[in-house]
Amino acid sequence: MIRFVRWVLRLLYGFWADNEPVLKTAGPVLLLPNHVSWWDWLFIGACLDPDWRFVTSSTAAETSWLHKLIMVNRRTFPVDMNSPYAVKHMADYLHKGGRLVLFPEGRISTSGTLMKLYDGTGFLIRKTGAKVITAYIRNAERLPFSRNPNQKKIFPRVSAHFSAVLAPPPIDHQTAAHARAQLTDWLRDRMLEQQVATEMRFGARTLLEAFDGAARLQPGRKILQDSSMATLTYRRMLIGSRLLAGAWRNLLGTGEREETPASDAEPPANAEAATESAARSREEQHVGVLLPNVNAAPVVMLSLWQAGLVPAILNYTSGPATMLSCSRVAGLKTVITSRAFVTGGRLDLAALENAGIRIVYLEDVRSQISPGRKLLETLRQWIMPGLICSTAKAGDTALILFTSGSEGEPKAVALSHSNLLANIRQVVSIIDLVETDRFFTALPLFHSFGMSIGLWLPLVRNVFVFLYLSPLHYRVVPAAIYNLNSTVMFGTNTFLSGYARKAHAYDFHTLRYVFAGAEKLQESTATIWMQKFGVRVLEGYGATECSPVVAVNVPMNPRAGWAGRLLPGVDYRLEPVEGVSGSDPQVGRLLVRGPNIMRGYLNPQPNAKFLALNGWYDTGDIVRVDEHRFVQVLGRLKRFAKISGEMVSLGAVEDALARLNHFGPKFAVAVIAQRDESKGEKLVAVTNEPRLTLAEVREAVRAAGLGNLAMPRELRTVREMPLLATGKVDYRRLSESLND
Repeated sequence: MIRFVRWVLRLLYGFWADNEPVLKTAGPVLLLPNHVSWWDWLFIGACLDPDWRFVTSSTAAETSWLHKLIMVNRRTFPVDMNSPYAVKHMADYLHKGGRLVLFPEGRISTSGTLMKLYDGTGFLIRKTGAKVITAYIRNAERLPFSRNPNQKKIFPRVSAHFSAVLAPPPIDHQTAAHARAQLTDWLRDRMLEQQVATEMRFGARTLLEAFDGAARLQPGRKILQDSSMATLTYRRMLIGSRLLAGAWRNLLGTGEREETPASDAEPPANAEAATESAARSREEQHVGVLLPNVNAAPVVMLSLWQAGLVPAILNYTSGPATMLSCSRVAGLKTVITSRAFVTGGRLDLAALENAGIRIVYLEDVRSQISPGRKLLETLRQWIMPGLICSTAKAGDTALILFTSGSEGEPKAVALSHSNLLANIRQVVSIIDLVETDRFFTALPLFHSFGMSIGLWLPLVRNVFVFLYLSPLHYRVVPAAIYNLNSTVMFGTNTFLSGYARKAHAYDFHTLRYVFAGAEKLQESTATIWMQKFGVRVLEGYGATECSPVVAVNVPMNPRAGWAGRLLPGVDYRLEPVEGVSGSDPQVGRLLVRGPNIMRGYLNPQPNAKFLALNGWYDTGDIVRVDEHRFVQVLGRLKRFAKISGEMVSLGAVEDALARLNHFGPKFAVAVIAQRDESKGEKLVAVTNEPRLTLAEVREAVRAAGLGNLAMPRELRTVREMPLLATGKVDYRRLSESLND
């Protein structure tokens, strides 16, 4: 019978199982799968020996004869879920060497992602000491027999993936409740890690492939819109990107691949050889993209990937000198932009042109595509939708992004397709994203969060995204979110604070997720969002080099004042910092490692330092990481001052001064360190508020419980605080202005 069921499942759903031999493990053993459809028990049961039994609800079985037939038989273990003895009955069975299948979510997921786990599973693991095997049922959320609102398929390709046998961590000298919670968290982490690892092994290998899969699923879906209110379907994006890809092949050519994915290549003999190899990477394939948040931006990126080229996203707010510097580091010979954008934004591209960089305008390229080609491509997409086949591999560079340069010259970061897809999958695994969600992305696409999470995450997950030109329009953004019924948005503390001042109390009533990053979320900002809009702002933490998310708070497990838990698959280590860490092992300089960490820098010196760490990325941040992997950012190492031999956090002083909000919503203050002959360094407070006094500054620092060394020695006033496009203070420009 099992063989026949397996044959039917293979015929209808292409069903197969990964790592099946582990299911021969002798009891006591618990098999714990995710639960996304009514047929999950059938896919799992088709892989099991007859002595495995499914835990079912005896009360639910009484609702109909069909439920009773399925839930009460020789392959099930019915228990009364409302009885306090239910876990005891399961424990007794396991103690006798039994093998049980239990869905720890206790219900079918309404989003297709992992929901909360009932801590009874943790109690059962602790009580019995049973071995644990987790299972990930892939693609079953697409079945018509699932409860999520995502697009369904009659016959999706479904597979079951089984982990190795997992030994629960020892829980000693803890209360039963604490042990149960800790084991439940441990189980959830293992299930999430398995999901991400499985998708990395068997899912799309490149962003091009991931987008193609989403587009083929719903080619007529309206997926993208910008401030012009023009809407693109997947089909129109496919048509436009294929036409542009052909144009790039004729206009720019396609460079030969010299790079090899890290997983397929022989490792360099040493850091010097690796640096030299990186420097020889296919610079001729890097093409600059200078576009704002408009529909054309992702279409251009898709077209470049299809032509075998690598987009390098330039920051149009950084000024001509910085753009030229970034172009030289990336080895750009061509920059693609829009004449309307250059004219409207009054951009000065003379420095690029004088350096021999060719400026290609999209309007000119489009005008050269004949109506016949457009018609043929349109017919093709209606008959057989899809992108041009690409030879790109998972480890190939997908994007060149540039760091913000808030404390020095920008660095060119090479992110692979695998890096970006890993981060997307890590984030998707911990939020209940559904295809009825609507993203609002005002963060610029040259910002890693706006690019990766604000744009490509929704596009490859069949979720609508609206691209807005600027996050600085504090009155317009709330109204746009209201009119679009957006459910997901992103911002920095600066932007979110600005929206809160200008928005109507009802503007954000449809928002489910508001993520804050790039700078510390101030308590006052979080409070006003909760009190005025009833929306919880979820703080996260990341870096361009990490594609970019490293940790984030989610509704499942939030913690105010912290930057969230490290993502599944992200390892970390802390290096002690003299004068900061002390004897606290949870505090130190954070280094992270995982599938989302960049390939490397195009800048030779920073890249050599990165390669010398053998896969680890040094964030340069001083953090606290607790036993649950929650991260609290204490400040950047560069933003600590050494005063009289002691390390003082400039960020902590700024947090104290931020509480001086009685000056009004536009009040801003920053703290920088300057050389001091007597104490090594001194703190200087800088504000845009002329009424602020040094006495008030020192009183605020004292009220925050900071010591005398944290007292600013001087107070300077500037007309306007210099900001980066992300909303963060540009400390480099601020310091330079004070020294002038």
